Amino acid sequence: MRGWNANVCAMSKRRWSVILCGMILFGLLGSAVVWLGSSVWQQNLAQVSEPNAAGTEKPASEKTAPTEGDSIGETVRLTAGQEHKDLPRELTDYVAQPDEHFTWSVQGREERWLLGRPWGTIHTLQVRSQRWQGVVWQHEVIVYIPPGLSPGQTWLLWIDGDLPPRSKVDTLGMLVASQIRAPFAMLFGVPNQPLLGDYREDALIAETLARYLQTQRSDWPLLFPMVKSVIRCMDALQGYAQQQWGCRLERFVLSGASKRGWTAWLTAATGDPRVQAIAPLVFDTLNLPAQMAQQVRVFGRFSEMIHDYQKRGLLPIPNTSAAQRLWAMIDPWTYCPRLRMPKLIINGTNDPYWPLDALNLYWEGLPGDKWVLYVPNAGHYMCERRADGAEESLPRRAVATLTSFAYAQIHGRPLPRLQWHWQPLDQGQWHVQGHCDQIPCKVRLFTATSDSRDFRQAWWQEHELRLDQVPVQVVVPPQAKSYSAAFVEVEFASDGRRFTLSSPLRVWESSAHRP
Repeated sequence: MRGWNANVCAMSKRRWSVILCGMILFGLLGSAVVWLGSSVWQQNLAQVSEPNAAGTEKPASEKTAPTEGDSIGETVRLTAGQEHKDLPRELTDYVAQPDEHFTWSVQGREERWLLGRPWGTIHTLQVRSQRWQGVVWQHEVIVYIPPGLSPGQTWLLWIDGDLPPRSKVDTLGMLVASQIRAPFAMLFGVPNQPLLGDYREDALIAETLARYLQTQRSDWPLLFPMVKSVIRCMDALQGYAQQQWGCRLERFVLSGASKRGWTAWLTAATGDPRVQAIAPLVFDTLNLPAQMAQQVRVFGRFSEMIHDYQKRGLLPIPNTSAAQRLWAMIDPWTYCPRLRMPKLIINGTNDPYWPLDALNLYWEGLPGDKWVLYVPNAGHYMCERRADGAEESLPRRAVATLTSFAYAQIHGRPLPRLQWHWQPLDQGQWHVQGHCDQIPCKVRLFTATSDSRDFRQAWWQEHELRLDQVPVQVVVPPQAKSYSAAFVEVEFASDGRRFTLSSPLRVWESSAHRP
């Protein structure tokens, strides 16, 4: 591998219900970026309609689930069970269970034009994924195909919650598909909500986990039907690809944010061979028991963003076998042996949900190829905050790296392979060495300080490093605060794209403030 070195001497109640990645508008619109955060579109879905009544005829375009012998979920359950017999089976058993309510139908197909030229086609499906606790889950699935493209074997699938206004979604979807040069599918309604009354998002998940503890019924945790929604969406997309284009769709790159990022992790954890790669955003809490203990150490209490779980008696994690089993079933870390696919993890340095160094509790243990991007001065929505306190409207770092990752996975392009080594030196200094098999076009150091290990309100300073020296060196002046943190960012240019990747970060106590 080519080596470059960075020697770093250092003393040094917004909730995300859905995140729609604004994507870089390369091609027709140059490098402009559109950011659509659907938290501002918090709209309740229309009343979920019931399936066709017994005895009524289904539309000719409506397809039903495969027979039990042909069930993709059954294949997943058996394969996963044979490979890792010691792992919890509740998730894979739930996904594999046949459900007569699974159907999909074609709702429409529309050609789009821009500036008098073809822009692509939009295909809309209606998917009924399952019946859960008496409610049939319905999902809008929208597929965007760039002009002149023959759909291939790998698609990008974005997992989302409530459906925002279609005009904005369709503009976004066409731009993303054009950027990755592949079909881009968006799955909405994960989960269907509100449910169990007026519960939504974390409150809904917490309620279902509490009901599992009350009943010991393994079909209660909401993450299970959320995962099954993705599995059934992949089933439907495969059927539609074969029907529409005669295309053998075999693989998916899964992405989603927050609870949908959690869902992407757990879908990969089922062992479904169609999951080629995953790119979860802002779900930085694998290894849940250790993460909860870390929150208390860093914040002095659990993050206020997860108060719904405290309210239902789920945190602190009860010292019972049922509670231990529950948290193991929904923790992606439990299924590490199945998580060997390529992974891109995107986090904000100022996300109020998690301690800054939460990644360090699971990063080294993740198998397979993996990359991380830290977005400096960004919270749960990935939009960076400027020095004057204003927040940018466009999450440029996050979307550039996400779309570049998807493009590489879909088209077989190599991503840079990075290796990092951190070595503490005297007087609170650190030596950071990075090796890469591709030459970056820029290298930056980001540093922050805090009076405690809580960096949620910290300001991250950028220091661009010179690439004409090997090793690259930078000295960070002594800091007046007790704790310091740093990470290195490398920027690459490939296939006409610019994107950034990060090192894992480090937090340390400044030597001048140690007792």
